[in-house]
Amino acid sequence: MPQLNPSPWLAIMIFSWLAFLIIVPPKVMAHLFPNEPSPQSTETLNMETWNWPWL
Repeated sequence: MPQLNPSPWLAIMIFSWLAFLIIVPPKVMAHLFPNEPSPQSTETLNMETWNWPWL
């Protein structure tokens, strides 16, 4: 049963993981966001409690 021979599949798995861990992350991290987040407003909102008529 040749599929149980680990010598070719182990090398394929190691090289594929090396590609995922070395080549792919810099390519993914090089992407830029189209819209930079803007800072939130610093004004505070007037939060009033609601007066429920049925309580």
